[in-house]
Amino acid sequence: MITLHRPLILASKSPRRSQLLREAGFDFTVQTFDVDESFPADMPCTDVAPWLAQKKARAAAHLIQDKEIILSADSVVILDNHIYNKPQDEAEAFSMLRALSGKQHLVVTGVCLLSKEREVVTAGHTKVWFAPLSDEEIRYYITTWQPFDKAGSYGAQDWIGHCKITRIEGTFQNVMGLPVDLVYAALAEF
Repeated sequence: MITLHRPLILASKSPRRSQLLREAGFDFTVQTFDVDESFPADMPCTDVAPWLAQKKARAAAHLIQDKEIILSADSVVILDNHIYNKPQDEAEAFSMLRALSGKQHLVVTGVCLLSKEREVVTAGHTKVWFAPLSDEEIRYYITTWQPFDKAGSYGAQDWIGHCKITRIEGTFQNVMGLPVDLVYAALAEF
């Protein structure tokens, strides 16, 4: 058990990241602001999430006054070397879920921990298998769960996770948006 005697600031709007940190017993505050989430077009897909997490942490660096540690994260869903970010509308969410239906994809969640003296960037990788989704199931899911704030248009913690994820390799928490095991290990370096 790590006892962190330093203020931890979560630089993320994600309610799931806050939930996971609380459930893991972390004491933290949340400070959010908008950061441009664009990335170089030629960047390898698996490098995008850690790169964006680092970008977000550096944008929040002004919050570090003394002993504070900034924690930022970003998740991407990758299928066939294509990134599925948050959908812009219902049509895009439908298209994403149709593409993921019956296939295995990769969820990469990048994490950056930043303090005055140290920066740690890491990423969790989880393979996720979906059962086939009918058009009716996709429409039900989008209407009921409104997955517009989720990479890949889905949340593993809701209906689609309970009924349509058939297998994962890696951590479930990573698919939810934060590889808590990696955060815990990285905080030991502070």
